[in-house]
Amino acid sequence: MTEPGTQALYQSRIRIYPRSVKGRFRNIKWAILGLAYGVYFLLPWLRWERNVGPDQAVLFDIVQRKFYLFGLVAHAQDLFWLAGFLMIAALLLFFVTGIAGRVFCGYFCFQTLWTDLYLLIERLVQGDRVARIRLDKSPLGANKLLRKAGTHLLWLLVAFWTGLTFTLYWGNAPTLAVQWFTGSAPFPAYATTLFLTATTYVMAGLAREQVCTYMCPYARFQSVMFDADTRIVAYDVARGEGPAGRHKVTRNLKSHQQREQQGVGECIDCGYCVQVCPTGIDIRDGLQVQCISCALCIDACDTIMDSLAWGRGLIRYTSERQAQGQISRIWKPKTLAYGAVLVAAIAALVWSVGHQAPLEMSVVQVRQPLFVRLSDGRIQNSYELHLANKTDQALQLAVMMRGLSGGELDIGQLASLQLAPQHSVRVMARVRLESSHRIKGSRSFHFDIVPQQRQEIGMISAPATFFIPGNEH
Repeated sequence: MTEPGTQALYQSRIRIYPRSVKGRFRNIKWAILGLAYGVYFLLPWLRWERNVGPDQAVLFDIVQRKFYLFGLVAHAQDLFWLAGFLMIAALLLFFVTGIAGRVFCGYFCFQTLWTDLYLLIERLVQGDRVARIRLDKSPLGANKLLRKAGTHLLWLLVAFWTGLTFTLYWGNAPTLAVQWFTGSAPFPAYATTLFLTATTYVMAGLAREQVCTYMCPYARFQSVMFDADTRIVAYDVARGEGPAGRHKVTRNLKSHQQREQQGVGECIDCGYCVQVCPTGIDIRDGLQVQCISCALCIDACDTIMDSLAWGRGLIRYTSERQAQGQISRIWKPKTLAYGAVLVAAIAALVWSVGHQAPLEMSVVQVRQPLFVRLSDGRIQNSYELHLANKTDQALQLAVMMRGLSGGELDIGQLASLQLAPQHSVRVMARVRLESSHRIKGSRSFHFDIVPQQRQEIGMISAPATFFIPGNEH
């Protein structure tokens, strides 16, 4: 408790009871939620026939270090694709935020999507806003206990379904699901599922708006991407307040004409816009950091304006410049720069994926020791060749060397290599060269891999360096 005469440093959480609303933006949110949930929950069960590999459309195989995305197979060495994808996602976020504000938060963020579902469950079990408030204020009884327990049970079921679905992306979904419920799944499968169950339940069910207000870093730095042309959810103060301010509908302030005559604005102070807000703010107080641009307050206000036969738009998407009666500019140097870099990044990633080499080779020189002087006086360097077959057919490969006159290549007893589809292998290669007093330092040469049957793949080369020690005295 706060001592008398002292000021509290922290405010107790004020519970928010968002009210349901219907309208165009709510319908858009439901459509996005349905699409997102359909993709997330059904994708692990979608089958995809492959000549080699699992028949699951999307699977992240950590053990084999392969990531299957429909017809694309990404290997561990293709990790830069993930970096490119994340960079594109960041650029897209900056680009969209500069134009349309926090629409990602309001429509696409996982926190928003799951919170919407949890609120829907809460309304179905406990009733709408007034019923939930009344239920929380009522003494504990059978009805309250049943409704509260039912709500939390359904929340936990959704959270568990969420966690288990995420786990199914990392293994064959039907097999892993059976293993999970029969107790034979790997420990990481249980740990991941239970961890995501707990975090989903806490974030979407218990914390809710606290995540958007205090935990999410985007809420703090997104303002630096705003400018006078950024579209935001805003309240038309001049229209809503008028010279005499807002006022509820009364006998003498019922029609639009009566309100104009007395200088009263069109806002009837019904509070509907505040009641539907998932973060509990009053948009009439101006743009606030808690606003996630979900536009539910627009739907609420439009509903009231329609019932009064007044024009919509008292609360609407607008910009600071547009609200001042000026023309809002979208295509500015900042926006064009973001867009140009975004297009370039997408093009680079698409080109890289589309031009994935069917066969890859990398060469690493053995450094310990860097060279060996054999009993006959020759110098030997050792190399580790990493070969990756990214095709869906086995390849017969010949390993060759060029560019090192007088050099001898030794890869053991292998005349050629049989490399299975979607597999990689490490080959130890030894290169020997006659020692000469006139030659010292290092010489460059190439290792070549030549497919024996599939000539359309062509020869794959990788540079290497042969080290020759100086004269020893």
